[in-house]
Amino acid sequence: MNHQLPDHAAAFRQLVTSPVKFRLFLITRLPMAYLAGLRVASLTPERASVTIKYKYLNQNPFRSIYFACLSMAAELSTGALCMMYVYKASPAVSMLVVHMQATFTKKATGKITFTCHDGQQIQEAIARTKATGEGVTVTAISIGVDEAGDQVAEFRFTWSLKAKRQV
Repeated sequence: MNHQLPDHAAAFRQLVTSPVKFRLFLITRLPMAYLAGLRVASLTPERASVTIKYKYLNQNPFRSIYFACLSMAAELSTGALCMMYVYKASPAVSMLVVHMQATFTKKATGKITFTCHDGQQIQEAIARTKATGEGVTVTAISIGVDEAGDQVAEFRFTWSLKAKRQV
């Protein structure tokens, strides 16, 4: 496993782990995630964790976190890993969610942490598309747990990754 981050990935990690810079990123690029209160708790070459707390703006009528807000947090835990490896990459790599599957197992209240451990798999897929120029897909799993450590949801996001042709 490659534990060394390329310079561009390390720069992205610094951006995302800075609370002020990350909030500015959310406001300009993902305003709904900002309003929902998403936070990147950790980002390493292998994994990413994103938190969301139950609050007025992300609630549903059942006094828990609305499933769409949970989905945003789960997607960001997989997407942050993708973005870390495509940030300022040469050649540039496009990324797009092409499929999502979710299972909800417990009411989501309090602080929920979504963690994806598929960093190596994502890094390998990005290296493959950069080497071949062919599109690849990778399915990343994000598990959401509450403050007691109980699983509340599992998401599977299939990302399509494709290196852009250099002109």
